[in-house]
Amino acid sequence: MTNKIRLGVVGTGNIFRHAHLEPLLAHPEVEIVALCDINKERAENLAREHNIPAVYTDYNEMLQKEMLDAVDICTPNLYHSKVAIAALNAGLHVFCEKPDAVSPEEAQKMADAAKESGKVLMTMRNNRFTPNSQYLKALIADGQMGELYTGRCGWIRRRGIPGKGGWFTTKELSGGGPLIDLGVHFIDLTMWLMGNPKPVAVTGATYCKFADNEVADSAHSNFGEKQENGIFDVEDLAIGFIRFENGATLQIEFSWASNIGEEMNFIELRGTKSGFSLKKDKLEIFSETAGQLIDMKPVIKSKDISAHGEHLKHFVDVVQKRAEPILTPEHGVDMIKILSAIYKSAETGREVVL
Repeated sequence: MTNKIRLGVVGTGNIFRHAHLEPLLAHPEVEIVALCDINKERAENLAREHNIPAVYTDYNEMLQKEMLDAVDICTPNLYHSKVAIAALNAGLHVFCEKPDAVSPEEAQKMADAAKESGKVLMTMRNNRFTPNSQYLKALIADGQMGELYTGRCGWIRRRGIPGKGGWFTTKELSGGGPLIDLGVHFIDLTMWLMGNPKPVAVTGATYCKFADNEVADSAHSNFGEKQENGIFDVEDLAIGFIRFENGATLQIEFSWASNIGEEMNFIELRGTKSGFSLKKDKLEIFSETAGQLIDMKPVIKSKDISAHGEHLKHFVDVVQKRAEPILTPEHGVDMIKILSAIYKSAETGREVVL
């Protein structure tokens, strides 16, 4: 494909408007030709503002009527796999917001549909594209860390429940709470830096202690659409432990609400030559040289980029056959297997073998 990619969008809520729309409009090889949303007024307003010609409330109708090359999916989690499979079966490339799906079975169906169609299927992993992540990946590839054998990662909030009472906190639509909402980001990034080891077993625990708490201190609590007297049947904190086929291990913690000092996302990995800590975008490397322990704080050149936008650019490059995909559908299947198994372990109190 060398011409412009004719793109249809399914789901025009916050994540599309704040993270996808601008980089897609700015890309010279992308033309947004149709928007689809069950909230027709929202889609119409957006279409009018950006001169997008067509609006739909039924994605199947959009797939049938529009001459599309690709679809961008930004719906509630439950519908990711349904829309993706329909688009792939229609011969279209698919970019999808995280998480890939709400169950391993649905994630596998997506991967199978992508293989059958021969089209690109990619799910948002924007944190792989930050300057710190790119630097760490190059450092690890250069052998500076040695064998990465254990670590921990998380995203913990003091009070930051998104869209309380809406689809975020409704398990049927979301698949879970902060584990599936936030865990995808940093479990994926950590595993990618570790070389995508194969997960073999997990243990986990989940808690819901703040469903009736209305206090908020995080900008993320404004995400989603709140509903008074809505459903809250997901966890607000999840912890876990992942074992990999190569013997490596990973501790995880993700919360929307808990009594901690401050909101923080973090990754720590420990290698035989060096280790690192990446907390709130601050990177430190711990190593030794000439018989002395040393701590380093690399000065990563700041780039005025959107990590979401960088991943969308990468998707276009892959569709246009200029690049090999940084993310495969199989990575997505492994991710959803991990998350699903942690939920199962939390229910049973036992380790789950994958």
